[in-house]
Amino acid sequence: MGSDVAAAKSGINARQRLRNSVLHSILTGGPALLRNTHSGVLATTAVDRIEALDGFFARWIPASVLWMAAPLIILIPVYVVSPQAALVLGLCGLTVPFCQAIFGIGAAVASRNQFLAMTRLQARFLDRVKGIATIVLAGRTEDETRRLAGAAEELRLRTMKVLRVAFLSSASIDCAMVVALIVLATLTGAHALAQKEAGAHSLLEPMLRNGLFVLIVIPEFFAPLRSMALAYQDRAHAQGAATAILDLPDPVVPAVLPEGTRTVTANGVTVALDDVCFTWDPARGPALQNISFTVPAGETLILAGESGSGKSTIMELLLGFITPDSGRVLLNGAPLETLVPDSLCRMISWIGQKPVLFAGSLRDNVLFASPDADEESLQAALKAAAVDEFLPLLPNGLETMIGEGGFGLSGGQAQRIAIARAYLKNAPVLLLDEPTAHLDPLTEKSVFLSLQRLAAQKTVILATHSAAAHMLNGRRIDLQRGVIVSRQGAA
Repeated sequence: MGSDVAAAKSGINARQRLRNSVLHSILTGGPALLRNTHSGVLATTAVDRIEALDGFFARWIPASVLWMAAPLIILIPVYVVSPQAALVLGLCGLTVPFCQAIFGIGAAVASRNQFLAMTRLQARFLDRVKGIATIVLAGRTEDETRRLAGAAEELRLRTMKVLRVAFLSSASIDCAMVVALIVLATLTGAHALAQKEAGAHSLLEPMLRNGLFVLIVIPEFFAPLRSMALAYQDRAHAQGAATAILDLPDPVVPAVLPEGTRTVTANGVTVALDDVCFTWDPARGPALQNISFTVPAGETLILAGESGSGKSTIMELLLGFITPDSGRVLLNGAPLETLVPDSLCRMISWIGQKPVLFAGSLRDNVLFASPDADEESLQAALKAAAVDEFLPLLPNGLETMIGEGGFGLSGGQAQRIAIARAYLKNAPVLLLDEPTAHLDPLTEKSVFLSLQRLAAQKTVILATHSAAAHMLNGRRIDLQRGVIVSRQGAA
């Protein structure tokens, strides 16, 4: 019992450390990771695949130590009693690792295929739940139901294959033990019969007693091997589960914070890109080519250009989610990679095309940027972002519960909540990535008025198609296919 408790605790601790590492890798990858990996796959990796490693830590590691030590300890008294019986037990025991190795290859492949099927099912299910309205309106409910059923059936079949290999592996242990029992019982009986026929009755009783001892210890001899066989399936299962974990990016270890960057927030922040190049996919060509500009502290830069010109890539570089293939991203002259993540997060506020809102009260969503903010600061942020204009229309004001993704709010209302968050954070750098992309002209103008107030005395970089961007007076850069084609001002 004590060993089981200790093994369980070690498994819990190991999974906790691994889950922290996986979550850190996912957060390090940021949106760049989501471009190539489905969110359902990441959720499966962080939850199901790590939980599948429980048997590896709690059972396989202890069993891999005991399966050799315990049988050797049992073989010693058996050898003293009967060297021939020890030889038989040893040979039968040696067949077990070979059988496990053979079945283990099949188990690892079956487990890997099972996890792939599980990942496909979860990713498809998550996609269909997100797009349930589109599916219903398109009249594809029955088709998608059949496809989900097909994915579930594939998972069932692959799970049964894993169990089939596990049963065959256990059967190999039973066969080895039965062979040992039959051979040793036959040898003991044959020797006893020979001694009886020879008239050596004085040796008969000790021989029978020794033979009985050997037969009794056979199950104990194979017990650690059986535990190892069961744990071997956990090892194979873990190999299948660990594949996706190994594919995650390595966590980035930040460099030591340079002395010169410790006071960047005190005097404002100058943002610069120095001859930056970046490529998402070599087959599609570079996303950015030799991009250089400087935004002095407290000024505004507008990035203009059609979709695919590289505006969002520049934003992800500034947020630290990706690193340039060449060139440097500088904040007050310090390379971005020399800033510890916490320092970078305190310096930057970001508002995208569709703000991320969580299921909960409107108050909780605004306070997400600064949970310790007092009521006075909260009310000031609400007023500056014009949230107070639509609060009276909500059933419970700030305590109104909103759904995931801002369900229950209009696009303009959700964007104003994001602006209120940025007010509360009060970071010196403000990144705006198409903040009015899905708004009507009247709402767009209102949101830009709020952004004007937010941008005061901040270093602002705005990526937009909107003609209303002139409301944020600043320098302008026009991009086309990752190249700067024109500049207005001294950017």
